[in-house]
Amino acid sequence: MNKWLFTWHSRLALVAFIPLLVICITGSLLVFKHEIDSVLMPEKVRVDESAALQLPRLPLDALEQSVHGALPDYEIVGWALFQDHSRADLLYVMERGTDTWQYILIDQYTGSLLAGPVALDEHLTDWLLELHYAFLIDDPGLVVTAIMAILLCWLGISGLVLHRKFWKNFFTLRWHARLVVYFSDLHKMVGVLASPILLVLGITGGYWNIAHLVEEVQEHANGEQHPVMSERLYSDEIALQQLHDESKTRLAGFEPTYISMPWEPGRDIRFFGDVHDVNPLISQYSSVVGFNAQTGEWISNFDIRDAGTGMRVLDTFRRLHFGDFGGLTSRIIWAVVGMLPLLLAVTGVSLWAIRRKKIREVMHKRTLKAQAQA
Repeated sequence: MNKWLFTWHSRLALVAFIPLLVICITGSLLVFKHEIDSVLMPEKVRVDESAALQLPRLPLDALEQSVHGALPDYEIVGWALFQDHSRADLLYVMERGTDTWQYILIDQYTGSLLAGPVALDEHLTDWLLELHYAFLIDDPGLVVTAIMAILLCWLGISGLVLHRKFWKNFFTLRWHARLVVYFSDLHKMVGVLASPILLVLGITGGYWNIAHLVEEVQEHANGEQHPVMSERLYSDEIALQQLHDESKTRLAGFEPTYISMPWEPGRDIRFFGDVHDVNPLISQYSSVVGFNAQTGEWISNFDIRDAGTGMRVLDTFRRLHFGDFGGLTSRIIWAVVGMLPLLLAVTGVSLWAIRRKKIREVMHKRTLKAQAQA
């Protein structure tokens, strides 16, 4: 059993190590996506901190009018309201006559357009996100990354099974031993330390990619294309600020963090938000309040606090994947662990090469011996 497991652990690691390195390294960098953006383009993603402390936000309706005035050929399809009030609002938009999502950044205190419209992979961290999520090739890339997530889980589980007695010599590094022994010790120790978090990342990332692919297949199984934005899909009489304020009264402790606007016919306006549950793994988009897009009438609530175990577990995937449940400390740990597959790849490939060389030497000696006996 161990020999079979070791063989397949090694083979699959060799097959997957380059794609997994890309996914893990980009993921580690993306833990600090906003911080990187704040260094590279602070004038686009940050607003005046003094304004954030002293001035109230402009009403959503005033900001909406500002966007429509600056971009008359675009419709708003999503609106991120960050809990960090010094972050500029991010709005997803679609140009009429297209089915392409883009985004803009707007100063929520002045109504000034700070950036966009730009493609979802326009800036460095956006490009890294697309690389991390789909290898820059859309749905085929989602298939690849989903497979890689499954392989990451397999490698983590098989490694733990192979080294299930790791606790006996957990922190042992035989510094003065041969290189193959040292690399073996280092590979085992790093693998055991990293496996729990890498398993979490593999399970959560794999679930999202597979769920997205299933949704795409279900929605477009009959050859239907993505809907083209042709007109505003919600009433001009809708007062977004009023709906925003009402959503806070519909659920106790509800703080809206994202507004989903209709991007295809039949969609409602939905406010996703945080309910500040005692569970630190509950995400900032865990609960939802929905309104009719034509009349503004309240339709429904979804409160994660009243949901079943399955839904609550799925909601924790966001915090667990991004590692932001414990503030800066957990994010640093996630970023560091995300880089460890690089060390595992170096030690693993080195061990494979050393063993292959030894096998070739043994086979060569056997050949020479057979020739001499003949």
